[in-house]
Amino acid sequence: MPKIIASVLVALLVAMVPQAASSDPVRDRQYWLNDYGFTKAWEQSLGAGVKVAVIDTGIDASHPALDAAVVGGIDVSGLGTPDGLTPVGQNNYHGTMVASLIAGRGNPGDESAGVLGTAPKAQLLSVSMAFGVEGVDADSQIAEGIIWAVDNGAQVINLSLTRNSVSWPESWDKAFLYAFENDVVIVAAVGNRVDGTEQVSAPATIPGVIAVAGVDIEANASELSSTSGFTIGVTAPSEDLVAAYPGGEYRIWSGTSGAAPIVSGMVALIRSLYPEMDAANVVNRVIQSATKYGFENYSSAYGYGLIDAEAALNIELADIQDNPLGSLSEWIRLYRKQAPVDGSPGEIVTPFDTPVTEIVASVGFEQNLWLPLAGYAGLGLLATFLYLAFWPKAKGPRSHKRK
Repeated sequence: MPKIIASVLVALLVAMVPQAASSDPVRDRQYWLNDYGFTKAWEQSLGAGVKVAVIDTGIDASHPALDAAVVGGIDVSGLGTPDGLTPVGQNNYHGTMVASLIAGRGNPGDESAGVLGTAPKAQLLSVSMAFGVEGVDADSQIAEGIIWAVDNGAQVINLSLTRNSVSWPESWDKAFLYAFENDVVIVAAVGNRVDGTEQVSAPATIPGVIAVAGVDIEANASELSSTSGFTIGVTAPSEDLVAAYPGGEYRIWSGTSGAAPIVSGMVALIRSLYPEMDAANVVNRVIQSATKYGFENYSSAYGYGLIDAEAALNIELADIQDNPLGSLSEWIRLYRKQAPVDGSPGEIVTPFDTPVTEIVASVGFEQNLWLPLAGYAGLGLLATFLYLAFWPKAKGPRSHKRK
C-alpha cells in the first residue's frame, strides 16, 4: 500500500510540473487585468518613469511582488521608520496591498506568477501614516504626506481612505491645492457601505479629485464594497481582489481601497505614454474613455462609467484647460467661509473589507515550489499545493468591454 501511495504522489507531481510555468493561483485571479483593458494597454505603456505616492500605512518593500518598486518614502506618523517602509497603525497591512495593485512586479522568479499592478513599471513613494491611533491626528498626517509627495516628484497620489464625512479640514485645502498647482493627479476611494459610509466622503468629495467607486466581478455596482454620490469620477473592480500582503503572502480582499489603486495605475500608464500632458487632460482621458453601463451621461453609482485602460490611452480628445472634475480653488472662494472650519467628524478609516483569505502562505513556499518539491515534500505540502492549484478562479465581466 505505501508503494501505491508513493506512485500516485509521484504521478501527480509529474503531471503538475508542466502547469507551473503557465498557471498561478495568484495571477489567475487578477480578472481586471484582461477585462478592463490593461493587458492591451501594456503594449503601449507600463507606467515607466512615473512616481505614484501611496499615502497609507506604509509599504513592505521586501515583498517579492514589490521588488525594486519603492524608490522613496517618509513616515508622517511618528511611529514608523524614516523611510516609510515600516507598516504602522491599525490594519498596517493596508498600504502593502494598495501598493501591489498599482505597481506589483509579479514574482521575480517566475514572470507568470504573483501580483501584477496595473502599472507594473511605475515607481512608488511610500508615505506611512497611522490609522486609529490615539493621539495621532490623521488629518494632519494626510496634509503633510501630500506636500511631501509633491516635493518628491509624485505625479499621482493614491488615497485609499475616507473621512466618513463629506467635509474636510481647512488644512487639506492648502495641501490639495499645492498638489493641483503642481500638476499632480489625486485618486481617492469613495468608501464602502459595509464600513458605514452611506455616501461619498472626503477626500473623494474634493473638487478635482478622481473619486473611484466599485463594482463586483460582473461589473454591477457593489452593494457593500462601494457607495454612491455625485462626485464619483469612475468605477473600477472592488470585489474579489487579490493583493500582496506583508511577509511575502497574498490575500483576497474587497473594497474601494482596492478600486482606487487600480485607477491610480491607469493614470500612471497615461502619464508615462504622454509625459507632456497636464493633469487636467489626463483626468479628462480617464473619464471620457469610461464605458457607460446601463445608463447615459452620468450615474450616482458609476460616475462617468467603468474604466477602460486601453481606451484611455487611445481616445482622441481636444485639449482642455480646466480639470473636468472641478476646481478646489473656486470651491474655497465660494464656500470655505460657510463650511465647518475643521470638518466633521474627522475619523479617517480605510474603506475595505478585512482580507481574511490567504492565497499563498509565504514567499519561501512560492519561490521554492517546484525545484525542491520532490526532495522533501510530504503529504501536507502536497495538500497545500492542491488546495491552491484548484482554488476557484474569479471570472470577470464581459458584456461591458469595448469591441
